[in-house]
Amino acid sequence: MAKIERVIEQIKKILKEDIRGLTIQELSEKTKVSRITASMALMKLEGQGIIEARIIGNCKLHYIKNGR
Repeated sequence: MAKIERVIEQIKKILKEDIRGLTIQELSEKTKVSRITASMALMKLEGQGIIEARIIGNCKLHYIKNGR
């Protein structure tokens, strides 16, 4: 499994457990990858319709969509 695929699976698991939404920085710290890698994984997940992002103030919070 490629690194990005591993990160995608980790992010999906983390977002399923944490319903309050997380920033790229928080997700990169939890998955132990750079913010760039976390951002690439999030873009793929968003493109697949698995997650959604909400901008609150100057933060972009990422959530898993219901039923995913």
